Amino acid sequence: MRPSIVVRCLGVAACCLSLVSGWDRVTRGEDRLTGRAFATRSPAMAPRAMAATSQPLATQIALDVMRRGGSAVDAAIAANAALGLMEPTGSGIGGDLFAIVWDAETQQLHGLNASGRSPKSLELAEFQRRELDSIPALGPLPVTVPGCVDGWFELHERFGRLPMDEVLAPAIGYARDGFPMTPVIGDAWRRSAPRLRRQPGFAEIYLPNGEAPADGELFRNPALADTLELIGREGRDVFYRGEIARRIDKFMRENEGFLTYEDLAAHHSEWVEPISTDYRGWTL
Repeated sequence: MRPSIVVRCLGVAACCLSLVSGWDRVTRGEDRLTGRAFATRSPAMAPRAMAATSQPLATQIALDVMRRGGSAVDAAIAANAALGLMEPTGSGIGGDLFAIVWDAETQQLHGLNASGRSPKSLELAEFQRRELDSIPALGPLPVTVPGCVDGWFELHERFGRLPMDEVLAPAIGYARDGFPMTPVIGDAWRRSAPRLRRQPGFAEIYLPNGEAPADGELFRNPALADTLELIGREGRDVFYRGEIARRIDKFMRENEGFLTYEDLAAHHSEWVEPISTDYRGWTL
């Protein structure tokens, strides 16, 4: 037998041994070939930039934005906008935003509190009148000023590179063309549907054909696409002082809510000094 054939055979044998060794770990109920079982995720390494979200499409959007010359903050805004579409069970422009940003050039840590206040006209007496001893989870009553959009523009003004319409373009595209529903979010969507079905505006948007989207089904939200386009084109004020603010005010008045145009117009985010502490040799 020629040496080259022997080498090839040895290579195949080594490969087989490796596969057997890996399969042995699987048969023992472990979830990976290397590292501590069920304790870690495989490490990811990159020379220039990284992004992580709970939705693969949102993560890809963040990476694409940075490839086009966008900053990490541009990428974060783009991913956040996408998550508001793809994971509305836990994200969206109707909510608040909090951010901690490390500026490598200045070696400074920045904190942003973009949470909204309660409606000015909502008083304790209203809860007493309704015989409520806690804030309800559903309906217009507990709605506060949504600070997310203002947070986007505060972050973008300091750390953004690409125009906002370009940053929001990927989320707008998926909102118009659709994205496949993922199993985890689809399950949460279906379980939430019975409680939310009767909430004003919910079924029209989130229950196409009267049902929550099935796993793998394309979900579209053209109304959100229109809203994001308007924000990208006209800026922050369209949400807090313009057309969108007036629509929110009208919706609240029609559904016994307390949030008003004046509440939206008065909103502003706050840059704060992040607090820190030491934990086992790490500064948190």
